[in-house]
Amino acid sequence: MGNNSKSKITPYLYLVPCMLIFGIFLFYPFVKTIYLSLYKTNKMGQAKLYVGLGNYKELLQSVSFINSLKVTLIFVLIVVIGGMLLGLIAAVLCNKAFPGIRVFSTSYALPMAIASSSAAMIFQIMLHPAVGIVNKLLGLDINWLNDPNTALICVAILTAWLNSGINFLYFSAGLGNIDETIYERASVDGASSVQQFFSLTLPGLSPIMFYTLVVNIIQAFQSFGQIKILTEGGPNESTNVIVYSIYRDAFFNYRFGSAAAQSVILFVIIMIITLIMFRIEKKGVNY
Repeated sequence: MGNNSKSKITPYLYLVPCMLIFGIFLFYPFVKTIYLSLYKTNKMGQAKLYVGLGNYKELLQSVSFINSLKVTLIFVLIVVIGGMLLGLIAAVLCNKAFPGIRVFSTSYALPMAIASSSAAMIFQIMLHPAVGIVNKLLGLDINWLNDPNTALICVAILTAWLNSGINFLYFSAGLGNIDETIYERASVDGASSVQQFFSLTLPGLSPIMFYTLVVNIIQAFQSFGQIKILTEGGPNESTNVIVYSIYRDAFFNYRFGSAAAQSVILFVIIMIITLIMFRIEKKGVNY
């Protein structure tokens, strides 16, 4: 009897280290964030005055926060569509064997190995109004990062390019799993390359495309480094995405309660979108 009970307990003991790490670095911060979102805090981030849902009401009545929501949704839309398109096009181009394929594959996957801060600093020089290569090539005189009309698009394009590397790997793996014989049969039936792409490649990629879409949405919502370096939420809050707004409220304004409430709202938004995506996945993804 003793040995039997011991064998039942043993598997759970192996989970203890894992659960400790999760508890310290994931569950505790999560619970603490929810707790702080219900309080006004001092400059040290300690809860001082219980306000219940007061921080949330303030945020939902704040013009700045509503603007952050709009900016974030536009940013996420550009990043996800741009990053996935770049990754998909690169994967399709590299799906055929030709001389120098490894060089091209490496260069398309390279963005995933570049830190967002490094890429942002290079991008900053490229977009410089006086010496930047972008203005030189296009013959323009635009201050890209200081113009409210272009700043968000510039940061989003950089983020899309940074995300395209991992997307390229995902799509390359997905294309490798599609049976080549179906293309041969389609060619015999007279299907063009474009018809094959939409009728065979895209449906075959649907499982990996769904996974990539979910990952890209979550990554886009959490983008921070490039925004901090390039625009710091400006000009006129045109790039003040929720993550930067949280950072600014917590570490500049010392409003940790408000920052915690924004974090909870961001979590809820990502969770709702992810749940919707999984509901759609059950209906429209072919395995």
